This record gives sequence, structure tokens and C-alpha cells, in this order.
Amino acid sequence: MKKWQLVGSTTILGTALLLGACGGAADKSDTKSEDKGTDTAAKDIKGEVNGDGSTTVAPVVEKINEQFATEYPDVTVSIGTSGTGGGFEKFIAGETDFSNASRDIKDEEKKALEDKKIEYTEFKIASDGLTVAVNKDNDFVDYLTFDELKKIYSGEAKTWKDVRADFPAEEIKAFSPDQSHGTYDFFSEEVLDKGEITAEKNADTNVIVKSVQDNKAGIGFFGYNFYQENKDNLKAVKIQKEGKGEGVEATEETVKDGSYPLSRPLFIYAKNDSLKSNEAFNTFMKFTLENAKDASKESGYVPLEDKVYEEDLKKLEEVK
Repeated sequence: MKKWQLVGSTTILGTALLLGACGGAADKSDTKSEDKGTDTAAKDIKGEVNGDGSTTVAPVVEKINEQFATEYPDVTVSIGTSGTGGGFEKFIAGETDFSNASRDIKDEEKKALEDKKIEYTEFKIASDGLTVAVNKDNDFVDYLTFDELKKIYSGEAKTWKDVRADFPAEEIKAFSPDQSHGTYDFFSEEVLDKGEITAEKNADTNVIVKSVQDNKAGIGFFGYNFYQENKDNLKAVKIQKEGKGEGVEATEETVKDGSYPLSRPLFIYAKNDSLKSNEAFNTFMKFTLENAKDASKESGYVPLEDKVYEEDLKKLEEVK
């Protein structure tokens, strides 16, 4: 029987990357199973869990789910990847138990859930540094300011020379996630003051990565994990926000301490009724919070402080 499944709107390439990140998890989970004494209890837990949402968060949750499946073989966890916005649509429609998100829930989404009388709990599982990258053969961009990024992604700058006088007069090939992604919303809010992004958009992050790789004048942005997976074929751009120096590089240290200007938390939003009534889901969420620190690091993201996971476990217990 298939213990878990990836249900998404991304391409086969994206799915392959997610699955590839999960190798070798079974050995670790066997050890944890012995340590926590969950073998006997696991045999009694059966059921289904349904989630959807961010493609940025998906690698972390899939990594956890690989481990979870070895300890709870009679629980089937489905994890869709229709983007943060698409995930919230399904969450609001009552189709899922949890929604992965690479941004905070919006006020209109909160209102829609309130209207449907759906109560939820927010959990943080990792930190991400939204990474801006150019083609690896680009020899003139080392850092960009927020104002320069705004010129590029608002469409004001048509050539690189329009961005900075000493850049070449080459046409910019800018790429972006589409509006279904929390990454689009986060970048729009932080860089463009919620303005519209005019770049070529795609629902599949892997297509954006490939587009930058294939265009010498290309630029794109995506989660830190996607950069880490493809860093041999991309050049990360340092980001300057305050108008001083030559920018800050996205690293585990700068994302963790928040000095990287495009750092952000990654979330799981869980439906309270499902946590109370679905033992399989409550068990999955507890397992997720207990293993998120290691899984986030193994997936190419930055773990949170231990106290954050401890506080989230307390929240979970309170809901139950």
C-alpha cells in the first residue's frame, strides 16, 4: 500500500526534486522509533491526512513524512503543492487538514475561514531566505538594492543599464513565481510595496530556476532550498536594503539572525477540528514539530530555535 503521496500542480521535475531530497530518512526514523517507544502505539493508529499549499515548504514536510511513514504505516498522508494561495483556497473550502504557507495568512483568508467557522492554529517550522539569483555567467551583478529590484520587477527597467549606469545595455530577462505562490506575495510586499510583478511568471519553481540558468541576462527569485539544490548553475545575488555596503548574502547564519533582508518564516496552518477528531492528523503534527528542526536543515532551509518548536508543541497540546 502506498503510504504517502504527492498531489500537486507542479511538473514532474519538481516532484522528482522533492522525492530525491527524502533519501536515507528511514534509518533515522527507526532509531527515533526505538527512543520514543512508539512502535506499539503506531500499530493502532490508522487514517488519512490531507494537506496542500506552498511548494517552498513542501520539501520539509515531505522529508518528515518519509520518516513518519516508517513509524505509522497505516496512516496515509497526501501533500499537495498548489502554492500558498491555492492551499489556503482548499483549506477554506474544508478540503484539507493543514495548509503549508511561505507567508503569513492574509486578512481576507482569515475572514473567509471565520465565515466558514473554521478555527486553525499557526505553527512555524523553519526559516527561509528568499534568494535572488542570476545566470552563473553574469559577471556584473554582485549585489542589488531594494530600489534596483523594484525597477527590475515593476518593469521600469528594460535593460540592465537602466538598473545601474555601469551595467551593460542588455535586455533583462526577469522570472517570477505566479500569484498562487506565497513567494510572489512576500516579494511583492517587501520589495514592491505590494505592487504587481511584471516579470514572466510560472507556477513551477523549477521552471523559474531553469529559465535563469538558460538566459545569460536572466534573474529570478525562489526559496533558499531551490538555490541550494542548483547553486552550481546559478549565481546568488547579495541584497542591500539600507543603502549601505554591498549587500548581505543569504546563508544559514544571516537567515537565522534575520540580517539577510529577505528572510522569512515558513508555516503550517492546522485545522483545529481535525487536530481534535483525527488522531492520525494530531499524531502527524506532533511528529512534524518534533522532527522539523532536522528536516528543515536536511531540506536546505534554516532550523528555528528549540524554544519555538517547544512552544508550538504546547500549542498543539492545548488544542487537543
